[in-house]
Amino acid sequence: MTNADIIDSLELTARLMELHNGDPFRTRAFSGAAFSLEKVTEDLTEQSVADLIKLPGIGKTVATKIREFVDTGHLTELDELLAQTPPGVLDMFRIKGLGVKKVKTLWHELGIETLRDLRQASETGRVAAIKGFGEKIQQNILDNLDFLESQSGKVRMDKADRLAVQLRDELAALGRVEVSGQVRRRSIEVDSVELLVESADPLAVQTYLNAQPGLTQDVPASSPFNWRGRAEGTDVQVTVITYPADQFDQQLFIRSATEKHLAETGPTGKTLLQSAMSASAGSTEETIYAQAGLPYVVAEMRENDQAFAWSQRHSPDELITWEDLRGTLHNHSTWSDGKHTLRQMADYARDLGLQYFGIADHSQTASYAGGLTPERVAQQQREIDAINAEYTAAGTDFRILKGIESDILGDGSLDYTDEVLASFDYVVASVHQTLNMTKEKATARLLRAIDNPYTSILGHPTGRLLLAREGYPLDFKTIIDACAANRVVIEINASPYRLDIDWRWIDYAMSRNVMLSINPDAHEMRGLLDMHYGIYAARKGGLTRSMTFNSLPVEAVINYLKRKIE
Repeated sequence: MTNADIIDSLELTARLMELHNGDPFRTRAFSGAAFSLEKVTEDLTEQSVADLIKLPGIGKTVATKIREFVDTGHLTELDELLAQTPPGVLDMFRIKGLGVKKVKTLWHELGIETLRDLRQASETGRVAAIKGFGEKIQQNILDNLDFLESQSGKVRMDKADRLAVQLRDELAALGRVEVSGQVRRRSIEVDSVELLVESADPLAVQTYLNAQPGLTQDVPASSPFNWRGRAEGTDVQVTVITYPADQFDQQLFIRSATEKHLAETGPTGKTLLQSAMSASAGSTEETIYAQAGLPYVVAEMRENDQAFAWSQRHSPDELITWEDLRGTLHNHSTWSDGKHTLRQMADYARDLGLQYFGIADHSQTASYAGGLTPERVAQQQREIDAINAEYTAAGTDFRILKGIESDILGDGSLDYTDEVLASFDYVVASVHQTLNMTKEKATARLLRAIDNPYTSILGHPTGRLLLAREGYPLDFKTIIDACAANRVVIEINASPYRLDIDWRWIDYAMSRNVMLSINPDAHEMRGLLDMHYGIYAARKGGLTRSMTFNSLPVEAVINYLKRKIE
């Protein structure tokens, strides 16, 4: 159990209390506690009731409930509320723009208890007829239902990766086990976690899998060699396939590439699939490509339609790696909505072996996230100067760069005066509000921000949240061309919730000489490790180390930013 699990349970309890007209004071207590705990760094599972009461926003009642949840895995009050709530009503909370009051109205006034009912009521105009809804909200509901249905049965890259590694470790007793399929290709959204087991006894593998308490076979296997089911806590499909030793390596390659990639034909006249099928036992993947007369493509790029065209200009060893990173430029601290202090974040980055740490706390428009007023900007910058002086005195070359994540307002302007913007080493310009613009308006909005001489990096360009919220529509070529003209770096937001800009636009950005920065958008120390996911997505799109902004040493970064302003 994690702090996030506890916070989620408190938030859901508060939401359901409001839905069922519970005591408003009690509802606010649970909701406020969840909000306050977002910044707590201590492990809540290790805290006694007395310790929990000492935390901001936590009273005795909530502290007792937290201990109950930690000790039993259940919250009696939440279980009772869930029992009174149709599952489909809970699903409605996943629709962007539907808060508790609107969900309650849909449930009680229209009797809607499933997403199917909600779609039918929207398609027939019944939702628009309710006071406080209207045509716009009704259409938003339909659009979101379409999106949620398209994402059903999928998980994000990070969850799939953790599940695959967990299963690989649990199955290690069977012998050689390898992760294959979408997870090996580092797909950003995964609908099947696939592993291969090397064994001459597939029935023994099936028996072992069916004996695992966390796995459930949900459909009969199509053969003794193929097990399909689910892992506890997720509805993503798990597939485990058994191959004998003499087929294992070729099948690991085949099952880690898309059909289109395997159909590529080299000058030998062989497709990659034919080359793999004719490869001798133990053949390397490089050998399989060579036998087809094709350049080797790393696993991450085997769903990239431009992989072979990319290979005409680059070699795999040019791709960005974790070891190539020199710094990180989009991070938050307790100055805004982060969990750790500026010093803690910077020291953690230094301990990871980085040369520089860029702080980009929220700007003043983001009041909900503790955004910095100009006065607080000046205070933070004085703290940065003091910490940097300490680093210098200690004989280390590590330094903190002064940045900000400045909100792009509705008209495309940034939310500080030029005087304040000029005080930063760099500015990450990002959209956080008004995400429902047309393609034309959204593009024009970003173009104005990109034209601003103080914009250094375009942050998470589409605002998407994977599996939860579509990004707003943009004319990407126009945006990238504008970044090229204005020397603006484009962010690959490495949070596994975002991975934005999408990897499919990386090659075009590089062709326009636009650098990309793999930024974790970290709100706590361990969040810096999300750069691993950013690297996976970057490699999928073919990002080279030479075009990765934060692979540059600090002096080169500073010189680039200075020339941008000049």
